[in-house]
Amino acid sequence: MLGLGYNVNYDFISFIQHPTIWPPGTECVARYNFPGTADQDLPMCKGDVLTIIGVTKQTHVLYLWSLRWFHGKITRDQAERLLYPPETGLFLVRESTNFPGDYTLCVSCDSKVEHYRIIYHNGKLSIDEEEYFENLMQLMEHYTKDADGLCTRLIKPKLMEGSVAAQDEFSRSGWALNRKELKLIQTIGKGEFGDVMVGDYLGKKVAVKCIKHDATAQAFVAEASVMTQLRHTNLVQLLGVIVEEKGSLFIVTEYMAKGSLVDYLRSRGRTVIGGDCLINFSMDVCKAMEYLEANNFVHRDLAARNVLVSEDNKAKVSDFGLTKEASSTQDTAKLPVKWTSPEALREKMFSTKSDVWSYGILLWEIYSFGRVPYPRIPLKEVVPRVEKGYKMDAPDCCPAVVYDIMKECWTLDPVERPSFRELRQKLQDIIANELYR
Repeated sequence: MLGLGYNVNYDFISFIQHPTIWPPGTECVARYNFPGTADQDLPMCKGDVLTIIGVTKQTHVLYLWSLRWFHGKITRDQAERLLYPPETGLFLVRESTNFPGDYTLCVSCDSKVEHYRIIYHNGKLSIDEEEYFENLMQLMEHYTKDADGLCTRLIKPKLMEGSVAAQDEFSRSGWALNRKELKLIQTIGKGEFGDVMVGDYLGKKVAVKCIKHDATAQAFVAEASVMTQLRHTNLVQLLGVIVEEKGSLFIVTEYMAKGSLVDYLRSRGRTVIGGDCLINFSMDVCKAMEYLEANNFVHRDLAARNVLVSEDNKAKVSDFGLTKEASSTQDTAKLPVKWTSPEALREKMFSTKSDVWSYGILLWEIYSFGRVPYPRIPLKEVVPRVEKGYKMDAPDCCPAVVYDIMKECWTLDPVERPSFRELRQKLQDIIANELYR
């Protein structure tokens, strides 16, 4: 077990009895030192604040990662020294010295540091006692978007040094790789947070996500920790993680020789890819999503660009590491509108059923050989038309039974959409009766 004596929202006993009420993102405070009594235990010190990434059916915490902008029990003067030299928007959170049990948000603004008491009341947190938040993560996310009464919005976290602790944790769990054994060969993709490269690890060809040294690395540590717990033949498999002292992060996965599904479909086309291959891709993705569904995880960005194809033509879902337990919220500003369900866009609520909607779009991508969804419809018109009941026409030569599945996935009421288990059964029937030809 873990040395957690208290949670911002729930006490530890309630976790043991009702683990499902602790959603990922919930912060915990260690109330006493816990050195660990077994190899699988996570040692911690009194005052450590950690985030729950997920909970297994066996009611064990999968992984806890310290919120590195939380500096624990430091004084007002220490906080001001940490935020020096002044940089507007630089911030950290510490334990309140005047009000034990509460927190203090310290923000650098206009060459001075402002200190805001974060009040803990009735299981929720607030600065102004007008807007309340479930946990510290939600509160911090709110003020990064809008100052909302603060001297400035939160721009840059003052991080504690945490890379060594992260590497130690991956070492304890058997997922740490030796940087000296990893050879980076060439870049195969570029993203906002870093590059994806082909590499060699102990003679094996691998893919490597290289994360830049900045605050986003913390989120990718969380991604890797989730990936260690999800294993399925149709999910891209994590091989290991390297966290360097200087902050660089490498997430090493199996290499998928034929690249993304959308590129594979576009480059080969219907002259090369037959109906049996299309239905197999559809089934591969459905099996992966059924597995995530059974484990109460939501992908949130299911699309052909996030499915990879192996040398033997097996489709595997990737970028699932930032999944969260079912019914999670997310900022909608950067969402892929054409793949995202109406309720997710409207209410910021993501669930397995919103993944089902995206799966319907992905099926359309598969059977249109990688076309962009909602062709000839301006992006700004997509959501209004969809909310009025519009559904895309079937792609050319798409079997009617497959198109029927797409339309079921695009049911406006998420409750009425099929589960991935039901979708897999429908696909099995289609394959068994050769209705895909």
